[in-house]
Amino acid sequence: MIILEQEQSYLMFTQHDHARVSGHIAESWKEEYFPGLDRKKDVVLACYEHDRGWIELDKAPKGYPTKQQPYSFMDYPTKPKIHYYQKGINEVFTLNKYASLLCSLHYTSFLEASTDQVSKQFVSEEKNRQKQLVNQFGIDKDSEKEKNLMFHLDILKFCDNLSLYLCLNKPGTTKKQEYPFFRNGFPQIFPFAHNLPITADWSVKEYINLSTSPLNGQLQVTLPYKEVQKATIERHGLTYAYKETPILYREVIFM
Repeated sequence: MIILEQEQSYLMFTQHDHARVSGHIAESWKEEYFPGLDRKKDVVLACYEHDRGWIELDKAPKGYPTKQQPYSFMDYPTKPKIHYYQKGINEVFTLNKYASLLCSLHYTSFLEASTDQVSKQFVSEEKNRQKQLVNQFGIDKDSEKEKNLMFHLDILKFCDNLSLYLCLNKPGTTKKQEYPFFRNGFPQIFPFAHNLPITADWSVKEYINLSTSPLNGQLQVTLPYKEVQKATIERHGLTYAYKETPILYREVIFM
């Protein structure tokens, strides 16, 4: 679950809904900015499905045992989280092996510096998967295919981050008010953007303007979420509060 805390409520976005926005962004990526274009369908699928391991967890979000506060994807307990990471990658593997390679690379990049045994085992197992798939696809070190693979991974990460931007900020926010991770632009660097970070601006509620856009014109997206009141959680518990809260929608146009 992606959580944006407010004074009296939590805005709660499911990971798979957020991933669908990532997929729409990838689908709209300009072909001239897409090296290894023959893999575009695979990359788009990876963007749509990269968080599918969270589907089951987000049906009934859990919270801290000592306080009425839901876990976000960032602070969810490590052991079950990693189990579902791997479950999701396995499910993508059955759909498309190249997409699963991208998802595996994406998730191991979060945990390579982790020192706990569960994370280390996950990284080791996924590195073995990656090695097998790289060999299967004939991706040699320093080859054009490897460069394209790394570019495709950056597309996945950028689409993921741009969709997260939509979740973790409020419509009409100023640059100073933005979630800190995004204030200096997105980490992925692209030649079409002159190797400079792409920045976003949401100062106009209906539009998110990108300093350099990789997209084919304007893209309108709709993101479901719930605004769960803290008072309802305190009275009835998180499970009831989340279930009974109606779905709302964020609609925005990327420029």
